[in-house]
Amino acid sequence: MKNNLSILIVLAVLGLSACSPSKPAQDSATDEATISDDSLMTLVEYRTFQYFWDGAEPNSGMARERFHTDGNYPDNDKHIVTSGGSGFGVMAILVGIKRGFITREQGLERMTRIVGFLETADRFHGAWSHWINGETGKVKPFGENDNGGDLVETAYLVQGLLAVRQFFNEGTEEERALANRIDTLWKEVEWDWYRNGDQDVLYWHWSPDKGWKMNFPVEGWNECLIMYVLAASSPTHGIPAEVYHNGWARSGAILNDSTHSQYGYHLNLKHNFAQQYGGPLFWAHYSFVGLDPRNLKDKYADYWQENRNHTLINRQWCIENPKGYKGYGENCWGLTASYSTGFYAAHRPMDEDLGVITPTAALSSFPYTPEESMKVMKHLYFDLGDKVWGEYGFYDAFSEQKDWYVKWYLAIDQGPEVVMIENHRSGLLWDLFMSAPEVQSGLDKLGFTY
Repeated sequence: MKNNLSILIVLAVLGLSACSPSKPAQDSATDEATISDDSLMTLVEYRTFQYFWDGAEPNSGMARERFHTDGNYPDNDKHIVTSGGSGFGVMAILVGIKRGFITREQGLERMTRIVGFLETADRFHGAWSHWINGETGKVKPFGENDNGGDLVETAYLVQGLLAVRQFFNEGTEEERALANRIDTLWKEVEWDWYRNGDQDVLYWHWSPDKGWKMNFPVEGWNECLIMYVLAASSPTHGIPAEVYHNGWARSGAILNDSTHSQYGYHLNLKHNFAQQYGGPLFWAHYSFVGLDPRNLKDKYADYWQENRNHTLINRQWCIENPKGYKGYGENCWGLTASYSTGFYAAHRPMDEDLGVITPTAALSSFPYTPEESMKVMKHLYFDLGDKVWGEYGFYDAFSEQKDWYVKWYLAIDQGPEVVMIENHRSGLLWDLFMSAPEVQSGLDKLGFTY
């Protein structure tokens, strides 16, 4: 296959580096004999990072919710940005600085624009909405009753911002000023408000005119662990440990009664709606782009082993392929929430396996399954090629079974991909986030070891 490689990536293949974004160079034939695994990871990181750099919404600097290369957006929402996806995106920009895709000064300028936008955007007891108009800062409702604060998406955003704060907090005067502004935003999130009174659980949504009508108490196991960790860590609006243990952990009911899938991999936690085989793989990614699972344990789980086994079960399901879908196998696996043949689905083994593979599922699992994930990366890049590869890395999803290939991207899928590949390579975002003293205090409060 031929790919339109950037000058920077040609240098990366040769073991060199560059410090600023580069325009595409002439086509270069690239195959497994001419690019190392390490350089391929750099290429994938670079292209995926560009979703959050060149592809960002221009006024706010934030991550667009989606990008369709054909220019056809649902509801004409090309200016709609996502708070959670932008949390992953600011982490991706830190990867860009580390890898030399941009300079530190360029990264600082973009982060300053993003923080300035967040300071004036709509907030609801300190929490941002799921979707925001990038031109005006006004909330775009995510649903009829979802027009206010989204605490889960806010948690993903704060997770990223704290990593940025830690990156810049001992730098130049301008960098320290940015870190201080982030610190203020973090301390203004009223995590305790989202207890809906003094309940021992956190609620996902609150609206200024609909109140608690969404009525979604967040109980595990799903993608929301980071929300409870940050709520416990807050120095200004913290929650007591009981909210975690009685709400999230359901007074111990988060633990499985039957702890093995048929494949023999141990799942200690009940995976909501998909207990035997585990839920969509983003549950092993979103909370763990910053929260380091390598040695993370509490009385409920060993989170490294939990996430690794979740990944292996998902992979094994695709290898055994009980529904007989075309393309599935050792080099092509990964079920998670993404675009789908019916527009969108939370793909997972059993009932929500629709024959759709989502690249972020295996690639964001690099820390847990490095050899297995590399096989997928190489298959996607060398074998499927331009069917699944474009300007901002691998497209969101595809189905060989249905000959379905769309050139669409989603921020919440692109972000974990570049961040978790970098965590596998260097631990960059894990080290930054875990260095925050408030996070360490919060984990201690909840009874974690790390």
